[in-house]
Amino acid sequence: MNIALIGHGKMGAEVERIALAKQIGVKKIFTVENNPDGKALTRESLREVDVCIEFSMPAAAVKNIGAVAKAGVPIVVGTTGWYDQLDSVRKLIEKSGTGMVYAPNFSVGINVLHQLINCAAHLFDKYEMYDAAIRETHHRGKLDSPSGTALHLSQLLLRQIRRIDRVVAGNPDGKIPPGGLSVSSTRLGSVVGEHSVVFDSEADTLEIVHRAKNRSGFALGALIAAGWIRDKKGVYTMEDVLTT
Repeated sequence: MNIALIGHGKMGAEVERIALAKQIGVKKIFTVENNPDGKALTRESLREVDVCIEFSMPAAAVKNIGAVAKAGVPIVVGTTGWYDQLDSVRKLIEKSGTGMVYAPNFSVGINVLHQLINCAAHLFDKYEMYDAAIRETHHRGKLDSPSGTALHLSQLLLRQIRRIDRVVAGNPDGKIPPGGLSVSSTRLGSVVGEHSVVFDSEADTLEIVHRAKNRSGFALGALIAAGWIRDKKGVYTMEDVLTT
């Protein structure tokens, strides 16, 4: 398999490192400097590429996805902050006849966490004495808050626990309203990523935590997704990659 990297920050560099160790060809690297507005992503520039892996910026992601789709190449997208345009991107991918895997987090461990939280929330829905909350911590340079992973976890809880109907992000002004799910964020030093989901009652507390030790788990998951989407069409998530 040959890949192209779009956006070569810390995540792109880690994907490149693991790809080369696994003898996966890195044919092209596109950065902000050589790929303004996605204009460098053409059928010719991607001629030797089987899959693109995109870790860029929210403002650039949709243009990059569109250009890659127009070139007829499948793509794995790790950039978050653009999901409000997911419906239009889905139509674009389907029209182009290519494939896309997107996820707020490609770590295999965090995606297993999603399954655990889904199951736990379904069980706690029956017991009104339990409240729930989400806490996340990332490095000081992270652009989005709450993280895309925390927002995904919140949607799992909202779907499963019927007494929760809204996300209260950040530091609330006063008490949490009925039906509110507290999602708090901390930005600290060089923390790669920590997510905690807490179920609490007067009797006990259950806390499920995922801590990323480094970026290798995210990079490896993206490469797993790239191998999976290579010959597929349509829009998928990391859950599809791990369960089909």
